[in-house]
Amino acid sequence: MLTPHWRAALLAAALLPGLAPAAPLSLERALELAVQRSATTRGAQAGAFSAAEAARVAGRLPDPVLSAGIDNLPVTGRDRLSTTADSMTMKRIGISQEWLSAEKRTAQRAAAQAAVDREAAMVFIAGAETRLQAALAYVDTFYAAEALALADLMAHHSHEELEAAKAKLATAAGSGPEVLALTSARGIAEDEVAEARQAQRQADLQLQRWIGPVANGVEPPVFAAVSDEAAFVASHPAVISAQSDVELTRQDASVAQTNRQPNWTWGVSYGQRTGYSDMVSVGVSIPIPIAPSHRQDRETAAKFALVDRAEAGLAEAQRIASTEYRSLDADAERLAERIARYRVSVLEPAGQRTAAAMAGYRSNQTPLLALFEARHAEVVAQRKLLSLQRELARTRAQLAFKPVTEGGAR
Repeated sequence: MLTPHWRAALLAAALLPGLAPAAPLSLERALELAVQRSATTRGAQAGAFSAAEAARVAGRLPDPVLSAGIDNLPVTGRDRLSTTADSMTMKRIGISQEWLSAEKRTAQRAAAQAAVDREAAMVFIAGAETRLQAALAYVDTFYAAEALALADLMAHHSHEELEAAKAKLATAAGSGPEVLALTSARGIAEDEVAEARQAQRQADLQLQRWIGPVANGVEPPVFAAVSDEAAFVASHPAVISAQSDVELTRQDASVAQTNRQPNWTWGVSYGQRTGYSDMVSVGVSIPIPIAPSHRQDRETAAKFALVDRAEAGLAEAQRIASTEYRSLDADAERLAERIARYRVSVLEPAGQRTAAAMAGYRSNQTPLLALFEARHAEVVAQRKLLSLQRELARTRAQLAFKPVTEGGAR
């Protein structure tokens, strides 16, 4: 017999949180795990870091150039290769600096910042896509488990009814054809269980691809309120990506416009001569745009043509996003109506039919096969309802997680 101390110890151990059964995985937790594990998101974050580092040097002056040499070195005669015999020979060292105008450097910084913003948007887009795919896999996993439960229920019913038919046949109250029919039905039900278990395994593997192994199943998926069309379009990944492209091409075009102003290069050098005065040289180099209409203007026109292309892509992306929202919203409304109607017009009568068949069987007024058919019809109706619910859940998942949110990049 256990002492009071042992009883207290066992009770305390049973109440420890770590020993309690783990709760099923929630949808929100699954999405957090998916983003944390996503290699695509990590890659997008690396791209954003790269763009941010590149932006740090945008708009800065180029590195100065150090030059050294010997001017007017004799190469023939008795003073050949002598650096001190001729008064014109001079050892020279100098430094030069290319100078960019403030306008040009401002344009370069703006273009670099546009690239940073675009890569940052790619991080959020990658996170949103990960959340969406993980949510769809989550929905499939939940409903695959529900479908397996219905298949198991049907197999259980068929086993019960077959055993009852065999017992009746042994007492000469049953019939051979009824036993054969129920035997075939049990085989079909067992095969349906195997098929449902295979589908559940595939759904589990797809969810594991995003979040890793799931030990205790998943909770029913619950989705937040659906945004309106304007918010959905504004947050659509394709629209955000297209907007980033437009801004980036505009800034690139602004940089190209500044190329009409050439970069000047300033330089100073110090020359040393033997036996004579040292010399200092100062100069500036200015490129001359001799045909800007054939070079710089054409480069600018090419960049602005890319802006037009990006703006057209943005307009098309907005139209596609708007159509997608309307289609998903209409599907969600239609499916919700079908589910409500199906419960009343199909599922409830099927349940009433099963109850009536059970009552008739218990009073020996309904054959066992009729009871099986009623039960089978009810399970088939439940499967159909489950299929509609799964389709509605997938539609709501797309409405909820297709838009890009800052939370999708965590």
